[in-house]
Order: sequence, then structure tokens, then C-alpha cells
Amino acid sequence: MKTTLKDILKMPILSKLSLIVFLLFFSGNIYSQFNDKKMGSWYMYAFNAELTDSQWGFQGDIQHRNWNVSGDLEQLLLRGGVHYTPKNSKIKITAGYAYIQSSYYDSSEIQNHENRIYQEAKMPQKLGGRIYLGHRFRFEQRMVQNQDFRTRFRYAFSIDVPLNNRLLIPKTWYISAYDEIFINGQKDIGNNKQVDLFDRNRVYFGVGYIISQHLKSTFGVLRQNTSTWSKNQFVLSLFHHI
Repeated sequence: MKTTLKDILKMPILSKLSLIVFLLFFSGNIYSQFNDKKMGSWYMYAFNAELTDSQWGFQGDIQHRNWNVSGDLEQLLLRGGVHYTPKNSKIKITAGYAYIQSSYYDSSEIQNHENRIYQEAKMPQKLGGRIYLGHRFRFEQRMVQNQDFRTRFRYAFSIDVPLNNRLLIPKTWYISAYDEIFINGQKDIGNNKQVDLFDRNRVYFGVGYIISQHLKSTFGVLRQNTSTWSKNQFVLSLFHHI
């Protein structure tokens, strides 16, 4: 049965969102040159806290990324920062530091170490009665082992849609999706090596559950695309509001 544009427009909003994410997610197969038969995995713990009666707080995350489901380390990422929310605003501004250790595929050998400083702004948005949108702009200053000083720009668009409630409250299941694009600030990285201005794109689709006012968890699949390779990653995350 052939599906037309008219049929798509008549779909419920959740079906439209699922179709859009599906098309974005699998579009990377067109130009994939990387052997991505093995499913990778990312395990993440993220925390956030606001100081009492203050506009200040702190946040961070720990990520253990594997080339496969477990055992073949791709990256270990440790990140933390201080954030500030201006009065009468929902915008959250953060400055922080990250350390990243990367390993070669199918090898325990360390590829490089990276120290990173970053600044970001998060802007939440609500559409209608139950669609939660998010925008995140991030600027990174990267000090990668055996490379010149580098910068990178990132923009992430996210969407969360509760399923069994109209609001994202405890005991709620929800659909979670995002798309993030990475743009390098320079092409020359030293030692006669160059990179593309387009660094990568990540598309994620999953399901989340709000355990309590302080805890929520998501699980899903992320597809990471660069100009030369693409790979799928299983993602399991725990978010902790302290």
C-alpha cells in the first residue's frame, strides 16, 4: 500500500514524530563506510543540582562508551560545570570542564587524551499541552593529545512527549528523541592533518520513565554519522536531580 503526503498529514502527532525520527535515524546508511555491524553501547549517569535560594547550581555526567555492548572501550567521559539561571528566565547558562579518554576499535590501546572547556546555553520550550522541546547551544575549546588547539560548535534539538500523563511527572512513560550537529571551528589540527568542518551528527530515539521527582531513566538507540562512517549505539541513561 502506497503512503502519500496526504496520508502522512492525517497521522496523529505521535505517529508523525516517530516517522520523522525514523527517517532521520536511518538516513546515515546511505553514506556509511564504517563497519557498523556491531552494536555499540553508551552508559551514562547525569546529575543536576540547584543551590538553595540561589540562581546558581552545578551539573555533570559520567559516560562509558563501548564499541560493542560491553568490554571494548571507545571513550570514557567525565564532565562537570557550574550553571546560572537569570531571574524571570528559564535559560540555563553553564561553564565547565571535561576529560575524555579515547581508545582504538577492538583494542585496549589508548588513542588519545582530551581536556575540554565548554560553555553552553539550554532553552526549554513547551508546545501545546504535552510536547516538551529543548534547545542546547554549546561551544567547546578542545586540547587533544598530539593535536593543535581546536574549537567546536554544537547544537542539539530535543523533544519529549509523555504517554500516560499530560505532564512529565513521576510514574510517567515518555518518548524521547533528539538530533545534535557538531561543527569544527578549524580544519587544520596540526601535524599536517585536517578534518572536515562537519564533524558529526547524532540522532537518538528512545523511551523514558520518570521514577520520582529526583530520578528518571531512558533507554534507546543512537545513530552517529560522520562524513566517513556511521554506527548504532544502544544508550542507557540515568538522570539524577539532587
